[in-house]
Amino acid sequence: MHKIACLLCVLPILVAAQPPANSTWKFAVSGDSRNCGDIVMPAIASGVLASRSEFYWHLGDFRAIYTFDEDMVPPAKLALPTKPLSIIDYETGAWPDFITRQLAPFGALPVMLLPGNHETIPPATREHYLLQFADWLGTAALRAQRLADDPADRKLHAYYHWIDRNIDFIALDNASADQFDAAQLKWFHSVVDRDEKSASVQTLVVAMHAALPGSIGNSHSMSDWAQGEKSGREVYEALWHAQSAAHKKVYVLASHSHFFMEDVYRTDAWKGKVLPGWIVGTAGAVRYRLPAGAVPGPKAMTDVYGYLVGTAAADGSIAFTFQQVQADDLLRISRGKYPDSLVRWCVDENRELTAK
Repeated sequence: MHKIACLLCVLPILVAAQPPANSTWKFAVSGDSRNCGDIVMPAIASGVLASRSEFYWHLGDFRAIYTFDEDMVPPAKLALPTKPLSIIDYETGAWPDFITRQLAPFGALPVMLLPGNHETIPPATREHYLLQFADWLGTAALRAQRLADDPADRKLHAYYHWIDRNIDFIALDNASADQFDAAQLKWFHSVVDRDEKSASVQTLVVAMHAALPGSIGNSHSMSDWAQGEKSGREVYEALWHAQSAAHKKVYVLASHSHFFMEDVYRTDAWKGKVLPGWIVGTAGAVRYRLPAGAVPGPKAMTDVYGYLVGTAAADGSIAFTFQQVQADDLLRISRGKYPDSLVRWCVDENRELTAK
């Protein structure tokens, strides 16, 4: 009884923190902050805080892991005085660096995390990820939701969900080639089935690192591995059923590809089964070329940094807008912390010139 009472005592706190049901509210999303994230993420945090978003969702790839991030070991061509960093020191300090330099600027604003494929590059593992980021994955709200779904589920997971007002925010883990595995799929279907039957849940916002199969950016998505292709299509079909048959509003968010793009599932692969989808891998990682067929413009941009702001209305509909972080913002916020030449390198040269 004592455990049940303690769990229930969390719920009034969560409800009390929510604004009136008839008001709009905001949240922010982006991913892929390796390479130049220590320079870009503080500027993103400044913009997110100014937007009065209620949380920020990071969709993975915090540090490169397989090589030194340029904001930790500047490019040799800049000839900057730096303290030598061994591989062991880098691998030991990469995630603490992310916490100190990329998460701390958000202050008290809740930050939700998802693993990217770089969080599972050896020596990093999913188990190390769960241990390092337990404070973010085991918040009172996430724990309460997990136990409300299944009182016996007392393990931390890289996937999770929480319901805020009339929106179910669902975080999926596709950081490695064994995902989505059977356990995660079973959990996902149970969440979506409950949402479809719920009169109070009007909207599903589903986030992951790599985009589901069949997107415009299909060459750098879950189609890259067999289990991803099969299980990703299963997830897409379940979300399409929630939208088309259960009349829920569905929005799908991803990063992994280092550019911004919206309406990414309007492709021949889905033959009219279009879910609203965005790719926003713009938090500091080396920037990729747009995929073939993408028309550059407001809905498809590369060589930019920024984040997506979702403005949720009372009926659960969400309007998404991309907020670009400009070079002047990076220079202003980095001044006194990083040399201007390194900031300029991140703006002008942190890019790949060949398409993925």
